[in-house]
Parts: sequence; C-alpha cells; structure tokens
Amino acid sequence: MAYRVLVVDDDPMVTRLVRINLELENFEVEEAWDGKTAMRMMRENRPDLLVLDIMMPQMDGWEILKLVREDEQLRDLPVVVLTAKVQEEDIARGWRMGADGYIVKPFNPVILADALRKVLEASPEERLALRNEEIERYKDYV
Repeated sequence: MAYRVLVVDDDPMVTRLVRINLELENFEVEEAWDGKTAMRMMRENRPDLLVLDIMMPQMDGWEILKLVREDEQLRDLPVVVLTAKVQEEDIARGWRMGADGYIVKPFNPVILADALRKVLEASPEERLALRNEEIERYKDYV
C-alpha cells in the first residue's frame, strides 16, 4: 500500500522535488501551495501524512499546524515540518505545536522518505512519546 502524502509549500520547485523523490519511494503525493487550499484538500480527501513548510504568505505553516491540531477530523493526522527555519526556538515551537517530525532544508530525499515512513509506521502513542522527548530536549528554547 502506498502512503498518501500532502506536501504544502509555496515554492513549486520544492514541492516538485519532494514529489519526484517520494514517488520514487512509492509514495502517492499531492501538492498545495497555500494554506487555504491545503486545509480544503485535507478535509475533502484526508492524506496519511502532511509535509508542511513554515514560511508561506497569507497563512504560514504555524497557522496550518494549529488549525490541523484543533480540527476534530484532522487532529491526529501526522505532520512533518519541512522548513529552512533552523533556529532552536523554531524547532522547539514546531514540536510544542504538535509536529511529529521536523526536517530542515536543504534535505536529503532518502532521509526525508525514511523519516516519513518512520512517522507513518509509528502508533499515535509512539508519535506522542517522541514529540514529548523532543519538547523536553528543546525545553530551554521557549
């Protein structure tokens, strides 16, 4: 079974790069270039996982992550942040807001696919435990 992934990034070159590499790893990939479209797509045809950029116009990734975690139908959707935001404060914020993974750009496509599989194959309890470990690790970066 191929996992269905929604990649949300305002840079079409990034979404294309992610798409090509994930499809080579047998993922089914859909793309959205803005938050409103991403939210609509998730509600209409829920993916198995969301790959989310942070720095986007109009609705940034933080807002999307917040909406996903507050939405009754989407709150348990695995979310992996894929961003150029590398500061410890940003990483800590991602984990605290409910990310299940945090990968920085530039990224290795094979490592990205492996990380997504790891998140997808983990139970909700395992994802929560990992998130809590990362929150603890970054507790000094509030």
